[in-house]
Amino acid sequence: MKRKNIIITGASSGLGKGMAKEFAKAGCNLALCARRTEKLVALKEELLQINPDIRIFLRPLDVTQTEDVFEVFHAFKADFEEVGEPVDRVIVNAGLGRGGSLGKGHAVANMQTAMTNFCGALSQMEAAMEIFRAQNHGHLVAISSMSSFRGLPRSMNVYAATKAGLKSMAEGARIDMLNKPITVSTIFPGYIQSEMTDAISKPPPFMISLDKGAKLLVEAINKEKANSYVPFWPWFFFRQLMPFFSLKMLRNF
Repeated sequence: MKRKNIIITGASSGLGKGMAKEFAKAGCNLALCARRTEKLVALKEELLQINPDIRIFLRPLDVTQTEDVFEVFHAFKADFEEVGEPVDRVIVNAGLGRGGSLGKGHAVANMQTAMTNFCGALSQMEAAMEIFRAQNHGHLVAISSMSSFRGLPRSMNVYAATKAGLKSMAEGARIDMLNKPITVSTIFPGYIQSEMTDAISKPPPFMISLDKGAKLLVEAINKEKANSYVPFWPWFFFRQLMPFFSLKMLRNF
């Protein structure tokens, strides 16, 4: 089944923007939301240059505002219905990577990351599943992280914890949807170039470009597997090894 009509959150930059470009190349209609509306407007122009035949809907959204998430998702549903289309897929992508070690003055930034990456994701998944249950089909995609498999130090501490929570929440939804026409996928990206990785002083290992990463992400999403590691090499193998890493090894991440 081709998922033609897609909602992407956090679409103004990074992985969201990269995925939007790849889906545009494939002829998908897109509903894009983010806090930075001026970047969304610029992205729409770029996407229409890639493929002038697709439909693109834009709305501002701060995913930490639960009522706004429901309002925007249902508005996108109405947008698609006006052109005779359903919502086929929702990609829960919006996220933050701010913060630092606990007890060192980063409480506000850590809380912002927790509210966006976990509570915001919960709101998005609630709204998406409400739509999918009503229409009895759809594909929910949670963009987690390879950091979700172990606790990590410093600026990765809260980020990793939120991505672990998202992983667990998506798996629970997947269990709920067994033998139903609603699919739930979790994507575990490794290091893909973005604004978040640009903020890291030392380039992380095995990082790939945004263009390559976005292409691989969309390929993984379209396969609709329960869990996908992007790129497969080396991160699938890291996944197998991570339970055996000592705390001293994790300290160097």
